[in-house]
Amino acid sequence: MSAGRAPAVSRPDPTPTSPDGGPDATAVSGGFVGTGALVRLALRRDRIMLPGWVAGIVLLAVGSAAAAADLYSTVESRIASATAANNTTALVALYGRVYDPASEGGISMVKTGGIGAVMIALLSVIVVVRHTRAEEESGRLELVGATVVGRFAPLTSALVVAVGTNVVLALLTAVTVAGAGMPTAGSFAFGLAWGGVGIAFAAIAAVTAQVSSTARGATGLAAVVLGVVYVVRAVGDTAGPDGPGWMSWLSPVGWGQQFRPYSGDRWWVLLVMLGFAAVVVMASYALVERRDIGAGLVADRLGPAGSARLTGTFALAWRLQRASLLGWAAAFAGLGLVLGNIAGNVGGFVDTPSAREMVAKLGGTDALTDAFISAEMGIMGLVASIYGIQAALRLRSEETGQRAEPLLAAAVSRTSWACSHLVIALGGPVLLVAATGVGAGLSHGASSGDMSRFGPVFVAAMLQVPAAWVLIGIVVLAFGAAPRLVAAGWVALVVFLLLGQLGPLLELDQWAMDLSPFTHVPRFPAGDVDPVPLVVLALVAAALVAAGLAAFRRRDLTT
Repeated sequence: MSAGRAPAVSRPDPTPTSPDGGPDATAVSGGFVGTGALVRLALRRDRIMLPGWVAGIVLLAVGSAAAAADLYSTVESRIASATAANNTTALVALYGRVYDPASEGGISMVKTGGIGAVMIALLSVIVVVRHTRAEEESGRLELVGATVVGRFAPLTSALVVAVGTNVVLALLTAVTVAGAGMPTAGSFAFGLAWGGVGIAFAAIAAVTAQVSSTARGATGLAAVVLGVVYVVRAVGDTAGPDGPGWMSWLSPVGWGQQFRPYSGDRWWVLLVMLGFAAVVVMASYALVERRDIGAGLVADRLGPAGSARLTGTFALAWRLQRASLLGWAAAFAGLGLVLGNIAGNVGGFVDTPSAREMVAKLGGTDALTDAFISAEMGIMGLVASIYGIQAALRLRSEETGQRAEPLLAAAVSRTSWACSHLVIALGGPVLLVAATGVGAGLSHGASSGDMSRFGPVFVAAMLQVPAAWVLIGIVVLAFGAAPRLVAAGWVALVVFLLLGQLGPLLELDQWAMDLSPFTHVPRFPAGDVDPVPLVVLALVAAALVAAGLAAFRRRDLTT
């Protein structure tokens, strides 16, 4: 058994040149023919996804702004909280620095700004890759290219949709946050900072879509860039007066925070973002002309025609997904090392009277360390579920790519084929949080000088698995019962994230908070472990998977 890809299709008509050897202006302008039609098609395809993402991100901002009035009602409380946050290196690394401690918007929006910037960057990457490289990989772009559509039209339409989405999101954020009571100028600076980050990553995704020959690879490359620039921003923000603070200016995420909403409103930073995006977009157009349809600048590595190890459906599924899983595992192990080191030194970050008073009320530095570990492992559990959703969605991509039908036409049952991918989708988060737990446990023990802390840290990581399984179960149920709604997994992820981040701030009823499976995960080591919620979550996930598989056995294959 072997897996193969359709060969790349050469472009039959190279760009004509003018008498002086340069590109013919008429031919270049003709390369954009059909852009409007493709924009309308993309908007129709994304008519549910885009409003959902935009609404969720805007609600995140509005919820934080609305809660700020109660949390930071006086200038003194804002200064105390901002000073404590700025003197806690872990918080600065994760969310950024508060540049004006007296500003209501500065302290209330700093955490939201960092989380929202990452979400917006991911949205831009998804939109651009979905309408460029994913269309090529499925073969639909080749059919579209046979009509009156210019070679630059697909990329241009994807960028138009992505940029337009970011503009709408920026304006909605600015208006609604200002309506929630934040200063108007700072609110528009906050919205534009978010929009600028999104546009920058739309440009980055435009390049990765030309480099990789697969949508998964293009998305992965863009995600790696996002991770790198986030770390670069963290290094710059946490640097001392004599440290490499300039590194924050090497990161598009850092540019969003250097906009300094509510703390001076540096409007000119938007020009840096747009200038970067313009240069990168021009590079992506140049790359379009250097490759064939279906091919990437990085050519696929030719593998053997067959393998004795490809003995069944699981072996094939592992071959298709192993590179992605191992890459994620390496990243999680690295993040675990960083988080463990931070946790081992949390007590040393508390060097102000206000921070010491706050920590004393919480039960001392040990309690603060345990709370930090519990919170960060919860975040890692959410991120691990992203991999699980992505791996489970491979079922749908194999079906729509017509690669599942030949296998199912042989002596392979639908259940065994689906389970071969689900083993990886369900086992992947286990491996990822285990890698985080090992890395964090070792570095926490080494930095604190107490290796007995390894066990609690590792357990805190592993407790996240059942909640991640519930999200994967939602994807499997949608795949089996309503395959065109498999994006429900991403919607559920955003909803659970918002409940976790905004629920306590908005003082939502407990029943609303309980809708998220991550609400039921024990807050260990800050609290005790109750096995009952974990068992219930595992049973819910099993029921969702079983229902999805049963529905898949009864429906027709679709494309």
